[in-house]
Amino acid sequence: MEDRRPVVAILVGPTTSAAVLYGIFDVLQSVGSVYPDMVFGAPGGERLTVRIVSQDGKPFRCPGNVLVEPHDSLDSLQDCDIAIVCDMYSPIHSVPRRDYAVYGPWLRALHAKGVLIGSVCSGSLVLAEAGLVDGREVASHWAYAELFAKEYPACRLHRDSILCLTHEADRIITAGGVTSWQELVLYVIARLCGREAALQTAKVHLLAGHESGQLPFAEMNRHVGTGDAVVLACRRYIDETFTEPNPVQRMVDVSGLNTRTFARRFRSETGTTAIDYVVRLRIEEAKRMLEGSRTPVDDVSWQVGYQDPAAFRRAFRKLVGETPAEYRRRFSLVGMPA
Repeated sequence: MEDRRPVVAILVGPTTSAAVLYGIFDVLQSVGSVYPDMVFGAPGGERLTVRIVSQDGKPFRCPGNVLVEPHDSLDSLQDCDIAIVCDMYSPIHSVPRRDYAVYGPWLRALHAKGVLIGSVCSGSLVLAEAGLVDGREVASHWAYAELFAKEYPACRLHRDSILCLTHEADRIITAGGVTSWQELVLYVIARLCGREAALQTAKVHLLAGHESGQLPFAEMNRHVGTGDAVVLACRRYIDETFTEPNPVQRMVDVSGLNTRTFARRFRSETGTTAIDYVVRLRIEEAKRMLEGSRTPVDDVSWQVGYQDPAAFRRAFRKLVGETPAEYRRRFSLVGMPA
């Protein structure tokens, strides 16, 4: 009798990215077959059974008008070895709870049977809505850090994490922003088919790691709330003057509040301190300069408001996860001819 192939279910929804879905599907589907063909001239046998699953199993079009034809509905696929929740887009300021809620019973039932549950990007919000990551650490897209803190305080988002395996023993793994699906599928292949199969698949598809994490790609959350008009006015003011000396005191002066009241209201509205807000503005401007100019790093530090280049480098590395020079090497050639 032929050995049973492990089954990987890929859960998708109307807001799933075609790049994530079909990237995962193509790589998993290729395991065992493509590498022998490329190296030895004879295709091998597929090692995995990959099923695309949606709420009702009916064809639909995801963003970009790309056709998705699921193999199964939630009702028709009741068991698998691993279930991967694709990204399902959410705005950074609210959660589509009703859309996510339909997947909760299916995911909880699979997890209760011993199935390993994984997610990519905003798919971790689906797991959070299902209650599967309460009390756990998770990875997701860096842009959702504030949303997680607000809507799902029972779990802790690692903004820099590419693949969170902290709760692997509890059969929960979560991947960070969008292309982190690559690390997730290599993990899945190694778990189900062995490390050698994962290495071969990485070579076939040229899958390299995100060794520096998500921080080099992360941007400052510029979402503007409407709850506190005084804080909003201060933010608008400092957005234009953050390079000048004593930025926090100047915001206090603009607010007309005493220092303690201003600090409390600023943190309540933005989720961060005023000085951390200014530091992020300065580092974001420094990133733009490093990406698009050859200005020396010390001159960049002066132009964004730092009198001490060493302090600038420390702040930059803390927020970005690498030095200004490393960041420049990573992004200065993006979009340039090879």
